[in-house]
Amino acid sequence: MNDLNSVLIEGNLTRDPTVAATPKGTPVCNFSVASNRYYYVDKEKQEEVSFFDVEAWSKLAERCGGELTKGRGVRVVGRLKQDRWQDKEGNPRSRTKVVAEHVEFRRPRVRPDEDEVDELEGAEAEQPATEKQEVVVF
Repeated sequence: MNDLNSVLIEGNLTRDPTVAATPKGTPVCNFSVASNRYYYVDKEKQEEVSFFDVEAWSKLAERCGGELTKGRGVRVVGRLKQDRWQDKEGNPRSRTKVVAEHVEFRRPRVRPDEDEVDELEGAEAEQPATEKQEVVVF
């Protein structure tokens, strides 16, 4: 029986993804996701940001490399993988990343241009931008 190793992360890309190929030609895409957590301490809102390295393979890698850009919202379902090695001084090193098995691409927030905001009057100008919740699943 396998132990459970599953993770779901939702956030925004911190940089544009990079796509490369293994020596056998298998595509691999790497990107980083920032995920915010909000909580309260003594009725004061606190924010904690965590950063996760994500790796996608094969057709999923190609789609992620073609669709994703810095700032784009994503929901990643995958598993944790720990890479271990020794540095030049012989010290043990490790890094944990998410290997994506499923990625949902969220549309960026839609905000009016600054010029358009100036043309709005009254309460309309104070309305927050709405977010389209169209999701592309791969």
